[in-house]
Amino acid sequence: MAELHVVEDGPADTYRVTADELRRFIERVERLEQEKKDIAEQIKEVMAEAKGRGYDTKVMRKIIALRKREADDVAEEEALLDMYKEALGMT
Repeated sequence: MAELHVVEDGPADTYRVTADELRRFIERVERLEQEKKDIAEQIKEVMAEAKGRGYDTKVMRKIIALRKREADDVAEEEALLDMYKEALGMT
């Protein structure tokens, strides 16, 4: 098994990494990156289908973002937005 020896700032910071272990980490990240790409493509397909059925995908994306947040944070932001809109005569 090939070993890489890396030394940083002297003997106290010496550590060893095997080439096989490094390769496994890199390959795991590469697989995850491919999965991420595949999932992004699936999301794109779902949004295209929704758009084809008449849904506004921009609004859908906003709702998805809102659902990720805490309800209290959303309520506070909406209250501020309403207050600012009222101050500007937009209500």
